[in-house]
Amino acid sequence: MPAHQLMPTSSAATEAKRPMQPPRIPKPSPSPENHPVTMLPISKLLPADSPRLSGEDVQHVRMLADSDADLPPILVHRQTLRVIDGMHRLRAAVLRGQEEIACRLFEGGEDAAFVIAVETNIAHGLPLSLADREAAAARILRSHPQWSDRAIAAVTGLSAKTVGVIRRGATVDQPQLHSRIGRDGRVRPVNGADGRRRAGELFALRPDASLREVARRAGISPGTARDVRERIRRGEDPIPPRQRGNRPRPEPPSPERELRRLMSVRGGPLRDRETILRNLRRDPSVRFTDSGRSLLRWLDARATSPDGWETVVHSIAPHCAYAIADLACAIAEEWVAVAEHLRQRAENSA
Repeated sequence: MPAHQLMPTSSAATEAKRPMQPPRIPKPSPSPENHPVTMLPISKLLPADSPRLSGEDVQHVRMLADSDADLPPILVHRQTLRVIDGMHRLRAAVLRGQEEIACRLFEGGEDAAFVIAVETNIAHGLPLSLADREAAAARILRSHPQWSDRAIAAVTGLSAKTVGVIRRGATVDQPQLHSRIGRDGRVRPVNGADGRRRAGELFALRPDASLREVARRAGISPGTARDVRERIRRGEDPIPPRQRGNRPRPEPPSPERELRRLMSVRGGPLRDRETILRNLRRDPSVRFTDSGRSLLRWLDARATSPDGWETVVHSIAPHCAYAIADLACAIAEEWVAVAEHLRQRAENSA
């Protein structure tokens, strides 16, 4: 029997009798910067439940202690007096001989406090390392499994794809949810087919229900709810054929994987850059033609090598490292596309 002709489930029938209300979404806490400042004894404060796996940076603490500037207030969990953000400033205050420190107090659960700690460390101060951010994402996935990959990525400074990989690598004990909360606070189904199926059941029970009501109850957009209603009116399955298989889309290969694949297709290790350019300059078809000489000039300007990068990377500020890594990947992706095109041309002409 087609899915759109199935009888509504008992749970859907029960819920359809109630007044339709939007799903309950956790409200974000007020920004810590808006909390009033209070002075607290340093001896009363507990060390932070920090996302930094290696703890505080001693040199950074000394730099802050030697500075003449007034340091911003630290953030403290009101219930436990545990530092949420500002351990470097707290250590610097101790070195300065202070007995009190300016604090802003945060009220909320310990899981929410950890999320705030990650957000504030991403926004300012000494940057978190990639390992710190990935570990933080794994912990937030355990405490907030209903959050979408993009929502957790926004908190941790990772890409949504990286968060998805961490989620898939979680233990089998991780609760399997049918919906997630996005960065905008809206609830959306993990599987779009489930939301459409639920909307179809609700329309069958309450044909006069508005699109927005059904969309809120089913966790889909009003546009999707409209499409479901139109499909039902035409006697079609509310779930499009492309969603019935529920097959995950393959992720595009990374530049590193593409390079390894091209090397394996070639059947051996790639020659070094200088050897390849030297052989091209000796090739008569390149050396004695205008197009060949233009090619050599183009390659001389672009086929450069990042010689000495091992030395340069040590002088790069941590917060710039991610941007430069992204730049290197972008350049690698462009050259992979060139290599793939040329490889295909060579195979077609063979």
